[in-house]
Amino acid sequence: MCPRSGKWALGPGMEEECRVLSIQSHVVRGYVGNRAATFPLQVRLRNPEVSPRPAHWGLTWSGQVLNSDELQELYDGLKLNSVNQYDYVLTGYTRDKSFLAMVVDIVQELKQQNPRLVYVCDPVMGDQRNGEGAMYVPDDLLPVYREKVVPVADIITPNQFEAELLTGRKIHSQEEALEVMDMLHSMGPDTVVITSSDLLSPRGSDYLMALGSQKTRAPDGSVVTQRIRMEMHKVDAVFVGTGDLFAAMLLAWTHKHPNNLKVACEKTVSAMHHVLQRTIKCAKAKSGEGVKPSPAQLELRMVQSKKDIESPEIVVQATVL
Repeated sequence: MCPRSGKWALGPGMEEECRVLSIQSHVVRGYVGNRAATFPLQVRLRNPEVSPRPAHWGLTWSGQVLNSDELQELYDGLKLNSVNQYDYVLTGYTRDKSFLAMVVDIVQELKQQNPRLVYVCDPVMGDQRNGEGAMYVPDDLLPVYREKVVPVADIITPNQFEAELLTGRKIHSQEEALEVMDMLHSMGPDTVVITSSDLLSPRGSDYLMALGSQKTRAPDGSVVTQRIRMEMHKVDAVFVGTGDLFAAMLLAWTHKHPNNLKVACEKTVSAMHHVLQRTIKCAKAKSGEGVKPSPAQLELRMVQSKKDIESPEIVVQATVL
C-alpha cells in the first residue's frame, strides 16, 4: 500500500505507482536538477511516474528559463489531460520569484485533491564559500521561501547557510542547529534535514556533519520528535547535483520509511557515498595519475550506481540525539 496515496499494491512486479511531480532545472548533459532526481526516483520507487518541468541548463548558464505564465500553461495541460493527480511534489533550483509563488499555488491545489500529498522542498538559495555565505539566486526569493514555500512544505532539505537565511538565526553549535530546526518546524514542515554544515564533527575535521529532525504523531495523538546526526567522510572533489540527488533519495526513502528519519537518512547518505566514490574512481581513471579530474569527468555516475541506489550497503550510521 502506498502510505501517501492509500493505494494498494497489485502484487509482485505490479505495484501501484506513486506519482511524483518534479519542478526544477533540467540539463541536456550530466546529472543536476531533474536529471539527478528522475533516475533514482524511478529506480527506488519501482517505476513511478515522474513528471519533470523542462528548463535546460548546464555547466555554463544557457537555455530557457520558464516563467510563471509558462508553468501555469504546463500545469493547465496536465489538468486538461486529467493527469494532475500526484502523491509527491519535489522542487529545487529556481531563480524567479513569480515562478516560485506559482509552485506554491500548484502545491496547494494538488493538496486539496490529495490531502496525503507530500511536498519535498530543497530551498536552493546559496552556500558557504571560503567561510562566508553567498546567495546565488536573487535576494527577492528569500521572503517567498520564508512566507509562502516553507509553510506548505512537508520535508525541507536546506544546507546550513539556507537554514540560517530562512530563520534569521546563525548556527555555531549542534544545540543552535537543533533550535533552528525547531524554528523551521514551527514554520510548517514536519521533517527538516540540514544536509551539510560547517560544524565540527565529533569524529574530527575530516568529517562533514548533517542533522535531521522529524515530528510524527503517535497513536495517542502526542507528537514525537526524532533528532539525528550524521557524519560523512569529506571528499576532496567538487560535484554538481549532489543536493538534487539527496532530496530525491530522501523522498524515496521516506516513502519507504515515513516515520523513521534515522533509517531513511542512513540509506540516503549511504547511497550517495557509493555514488560519489564510484564517480571519483571513474574520474581519476579518466584524468590520469596525478591529474585533477575536470568537472565533466566528475559528472555523477548514476546509471552505474543503480544497485547502490536501489539497495545501498549501509556505511553511514546516524546517531539519535
